[in-house]
Amino acid sequence: MKLHTTSTQHYQTVTGYDETGVEINAVRFSYSLLVQPEAAPVAWPPRSFDELTAEHFAQIGAVSPDVVILGTGARQRFVHPRLVTALTARHIGVECMDSQAACRTYNILMAEGRKVVLALIFEGPPAGA
Repeated sequence: MKLHTTSTQHYQTVTGYDETGVEINAVRFSYSLLVQPEAAPVAWPPRSFDELTAEHFAQIGAVSPDVVILGTGARQRFVHPRLVTALTARHIGVECMDSQAACRTYNILMAEGRKVVLALIFEGPPAGA
């Protein structure tokens, strides 16, 4: 699905997505990544939902977002609370949803000026691997 452009073009905006990847500002990514409004997308280690660890969420916590939108693939899945304890202790919200809903929600929150991180899981190798 393609998304329409908005006045937020100087931010990292989801411009398209499907089951195998996502486009950020029209650049395609087919591996798990973290997206923030004002920073370039970065590869994220987990290659599947079942690989998620507390350390993966600690990487997100390092940027101190207000909320984390976790895209769990084709269907919504919920992380075990122990994996996000460090985030919730700092009052950082973690919302789990299917990846398409996560992309839409990220764009809305980003456009509202929220400090949000989009964490997407795709079962592909990171760039350069």
